[in-house]
Amino acid sequence: MGWFGFTAVFAAFFLTHSIPVRPAVKSRILNRVGARGFAMAYSALSVAMLTLLIWSAGKAPYVQLWPQMEWHRHTAHLGMLAVCLILALGVARPNPFSFGGARNNSFDRTRPGIVRWTRHPILLALALWAGVHLLPNGDLANVILFGVLGGFAIAGRGLIDRRKRRVLGDTEWNALDTARRTAPFFHAPRFWPELCIRLLIGLAAFAGLLLAHPHVIGVPAL
Repeated sequence: MGWFGFTAVFAAFFLTHSIPVRPAVKSRILNRVGARGFAMAYSALSVAMLTLLIWSAGKAPYVQLWPQMEWHRHTAHLGMLAVCLILALGVARPNPFSFGGARNNSFDRTRPGIVRWTRHPILLALALWAGVHLLPNGDLANVILFGVLGGFAIAGRGLIDRRKRRVLGDTEWNALDTARRTAPFFHAPRFWPELCIRLLIGLAAFAGLLLAHPHVIGVPAL
């Protein structure tokens, strides 16, 4: 695959992520498949397109910008452990600041969990994932790949904030954000078993990624 094919896959990746969430398009899809069906289909599409994009970066012409060093891998391992834990704590939890929140009407302003640290834990995980993968992948195609995806995740925070402000209204959004920022950094969870299960899922996901990396990506992570 040459640079044209890599660029084409990149364009398809952004199209499949931008068109389905446009209000007019999303409302029609929701009317057909419902919120759960939309979430499942969009998640599956996102994973498939991300996998295709990573594969296409590996097939693009190799142009080295910097060599890989041993500490790059160790940094990536620690970063990915953090990514897995952030995702485990952030996915499918009440979060009125994110379009990916679940049961947002049950959001506890006094115990916001990981939302106390960031309004957008999923985007934080994506940005961190991209950042730690930049170090051991110093060729041009992968620098473009992870640099653009990391920038996309960082820029997406402002975009989602603006949309959620319009949906919730400035007064409600500001009240929620003030309560979130003034809550304790560390607080007792509402349900200890759920927290423990989420942490175990995060650790299991990290171990699974290490084992699956050579088979899915074609490069050993260890």
